[in-house]
Amino acid sequence: MSTPVDQYRSASAAEAAASPHKVVELLYSGIIERLNAARGAISSGEVEHKINSMNSAMDILEILRAGLDRQAGGDIAVNLDALYDYMTRRMLTANVRNDVEPLDETLKLMRELKAAWDGIADKV
Repeated sequence: MSTPVDQYRSASAAEAAASPHKVVELLYSGIIERLNAARGAISSGEVEHKINSMNSAMDILEILRAGLDRQAGGDIAVNLDALYDYMTRRMLTANVRNDVEPLDETLKLMRELKAAWDGIADKV
């Protein structure tokens, strides 16, 4: 299984040339996809699939955190960093406890964040 970083590096030329907004949109979609997969794996008892999906989602979240520009982004970047940190901790809790509740919370937050991000597409 390739890592999110490998997948990011091997993106098609069209995706590589995408706007920074589109790249973040794709990363958000990737996290949601992997969290849904992890949720299904928890429900069906597929431990290895759960671990791989959770690790992949957390790796993507770390890519997003690393891309935050705290100087240019100001309070928004600081708040996103705190939110990403919180979501990572909730994913760890879900992973350790095999509990979908923290995952559902994280999915809800990520969907809201993605919807807000998608809503500003024509403004950036």
